[in-house]
Amino acid sequence: MDWLGLRFGTDLPADGQILLACTHNSWLVLLAFLVASGAGYCAFDMAERVAHAQQPETRRRWCWLGAWCLGGGIWAMHFIAMLAFEAPITIDYDIPTTTLSLVMVVSASLVGMYTLGRPNVEPRHYMAAALAIGLGITLMHYSGMAAIRSVATQYYHPVMVAVSGGVAVAASLAAMLLSAFFRERSEGHQLLKIPASLAMGGAICSMHFTGMLALQLAVPAGTELHLKRADNAVQLGLSLAVIAGMVLLFALCVAWADKKLQRKERDLQHVSNLLHELEQVKVKLQNVAHYDALTNLPNRRAFNEFFVEKLQQHAQFKQPLAVMFLDVDHFKRVNDSLGHDAGDELLKVVAERVRSVLRREDVIARLGGDEFCVLASLGSLTEAKALSQRIMQRMKEPITLAGRNVTMTTSIGISLFPDDGETCEELLKHADLALYQAKSSGRNNLHFFSHHLKHKATFELQLEEELHLALAKDQGLFLNYQPILDLSSGQVTKLEALVRWQHPQLGLLSPDRFIGVAEANGFIADLDGWVLRRACRDLASLAAKGFHDLRMAVNCSALNLNRHELADEVQRALEESGIRPQRLELEVTENALMCSVNQALHLLERIRGLGVSISIDDFGTGYSSLAYLKRLPLDTLKIDRSFVMDIPGSHADMEIVQAIIGMAHTLHLHVVAEGVETREQLEFLRGHGCDYVQGYLLSRPQSLEAIEDFLRRSHGLTSSNVLPLRPKDSNPA
Repeated sequence: MDWLGLRFGTDLPADGQILLACTHNSWLVLLAFLVASGAGYCAFDMAERVAHAQQPETRRRWCWLGAWCLGGGIWAMHFIAMLAFEAPITIDYDIPTTTLSLVMVVSASLVGMYTLGRPNVEPRHYMAAALAIGLGITLMHYSGMAAIRSVATQYYHPVMVAVSGGVAVAASLAAMLLSAFFRERSEGHQLLKIPASLAMGGAICSMHFTGMLALQLAVPAGTELHLKRADNAVQLGLSLAVIAGMVLLFALCVAWADKKLQRKERDLQHVSNLLHELEQVKVKLQNVAHYDALTNLPNRRAFNEFFVEKLQQHAQFKQPLAVMFLDVDHFKRVNDSLGHDAGDELLKVVAERVRSVLRREDVIARLGGDEFCVLASLGSLTEAKALSQRIMQRMKEPITLAGRNVTMTTSIGISLFPDDGETCEELLKHADLALYQAKSSGRNNLHFFSHHLKHKATFELQLEEELHLALAKDQGLFLNYQPILDLSSGQVTKLEALVRWQHPQLGLLSPDRFIGVAEANGFIADLDGWVLRRACRDLASLAAKGFHDLRMAVNCSALNLNRHELADEVQRALEESGIRPQRLELEVTENALMCSVNQALHLLERIRGLGVSISIDDFGTGYSSLAYLKRLPLDTLKIDRSFVMDIPGSHADMEIVQAIIGMAHTLHLHVVAEGVETREQLEFLRGHGCDYVQGYLLSRPQSLEAIEDFLRRSHGLTSSNVLPLRPKDSNPA
C-alpha cells in the first residue's frame, strides 16, 4: 500500500539494496527530547488556563494558543529528530508537505484543548480526544516522513507502524489525564509538572523513534553510497529548538501573567464578595436591632423611631392618635405549665391576630415579654374603644399550644393624643398606667387613661420613696399590739404585733395603705424583717418587766414564703432579742399558703423546727382545703372576723364557725376567733370550745406602754373585768 510515496508492506524489491548504516546525532536527539518536554509542560499550563477561563472568548483564545504550543512543540521535536537522522544519501524536505504535517498536529492538539475546556469531562471524552490526538501525531509523523526527498524509497513494516500509532494514542491519553489532574489541583502541584513533562517528552519521542524503527530505505542498485553529514544540521536543529523554546517560553509567560491577573481578579472578587456579605450582615444587624426575632414585629427601638415620626405627623395635621398597651393575661401560667416553646408560639399567634385586626397605616410593636404596643390613627375615643374590643374578641379564639386548646385574653390600656399627653414619653407612661388599671380590674378588660390614675400613680411613687426612707432611718414606723385572750384560763397569753406608719403629711396610716406598696416594689422583706425584730425586742422588754410567759404573734407576707432566708432571719431575731422560740408565733394568710403550698411547706417545717409556732390567718376566706391543712406544720387556726361579726344574727355564720372549731380540734389545732366585739359573740365562742378570742371587746391595738398597763390590769377576765364595748373601728387590725 502506498501513501504519499510511502510504501507499507513486508516485501522488499529484489533489485533494491537495504540500507542498514543509518544513525542519529545524540545531541540533536537530546535536544528533540527537551523540546518535546517543553511542549508537554506548556500544554499542561495551557490546559489549566483553558479550564479556569471564565469567558468563552478567553477560553477559545487559550485553546488556540495551547494547540499551537503543543502541536508546534511536537512538530519541532519531529523535525529536530529528523535532522538528527544520518543516512548515506542526500536528503531534502518538501516544504508544502512539511507544512501539512504541522497543520495536522496543531489540529489534533486543538481537539485535545477543546476537550479539556469542557465543564464536565467524562471518560469517553478522554478516549475520543486521545484517539484524535494520537492519530494526528501519527499522521504528522508519517506525512513529515513523506516530505523527505531522496533517491531512496521508504518501506514501513505494518506492525511497527501500528505500534507507533498505539504509542501516540497512549501518550495522548496520558497527557489528557495528567492535564485533568493538574486542572483540578492547580495550586501546590506546580513542581509535579516537571517530571510529568519529562515523561510526556519521552513518550512523544518514543512514538517518533518507534516509527523510525518501522522504516527501511531502499535505493536502486549501483547508487553511490557515502555518509552525508550536513554541516548545518546541528545549527538548524539548534535554531529550530531556540525558536520553539522562545515560542513556548513566550506562551508560558503569557500564561503566568494571566494566572497572576486571574488570581488578582479572584482576590478582587473575594473582596467584593466579602463586601457584599458585610452589607448583608449589616442589613441583618439592622433587622436585629429594629425587629423582634420571634414575632418579626418592630422592637422597642424601632417603635420609638416610628412613634416620633407618627406623632410629628399627627401634631402637624392636628389628628388624634391612640397609644394602646396590650398585655396577655396569665402569660406566665402558659410558660410554667406548657413550656417556653409554647409561650413563644403563643406570642407569634398574638402578634398575627392583633396585626390582622389593624389597618395598613397602624403600627404594632413588641416591647418585650408579652407586652405589645399599637399606634392607631383614630378620629374619636369611640373608635379606639371599638378597635380595642375587636382585638380582645380576636384574642378569645381558641389557640392550640402543645397539643392543647387554650383560650387567652388580653388587657388593654389606652392613652390619646393630644388629650392625655403631647410627647411620646407621656403617652407611653399614661397608656401603661391605664393597662395597670385594666389588669387590676380583673383582666380581659380595657381602660382609658384618666388624670385620677396619674395622681394615684404619683401618690404611690411618693409613698414608696417615703416608706423606703422611713425604713432606712427607722422613723415613723411603730408597732401596736392587740391582746389575745385564752378562754380556758381567762388570761391574756398572746399579743399580735400590728405595724403602723405615722406619715408626716398624711397622718396615721394603717397597714392596708402601705403594705401593698412594699409588696409591689420589692421591699416587703425589709418591712417584715423590721416588724419581726421590733416585736421580738419589745417582747423581751415585756419579759424583763415580769411577763415571762407572754407570746407574740407576727404577720408574714405571702411573698416572704418564697424566700429561703426567712428561717435564718427568724432565728437571728430570736438570738438578738434573747427570747425563747416557743414564745414566737408566725402568722401567714390562708391564700398565701394555698398559692405556694409546696414551696412554703419546707420553709415552714424549718421554722417550726426552731420551736416557733405557725398560725394560719384569715381562715375561711380562701381555699380552706383539708388536704393541705393536714400536710402543713400548723399549730393555730384563726377564724376570719367576717364569720364572727354577724353572730348571733347569722345562723349560717354560727354553723360555719362551729364547723371550723370542730375541724381544727380534730386536726389538733388551737382556734383563735378574730373580730370579737360583743358579749354574745364571746359567750357563743366559749360555749363551742373556741380556745382564744381577739377583738375590740377585749382591747383595741395599743402602743407598747399602753399594752403594758393593760396587761397589769387584765388578769383573769370575767364578766366584771371585761372592758366596756367600744364602737366598731373602720380599720380593724
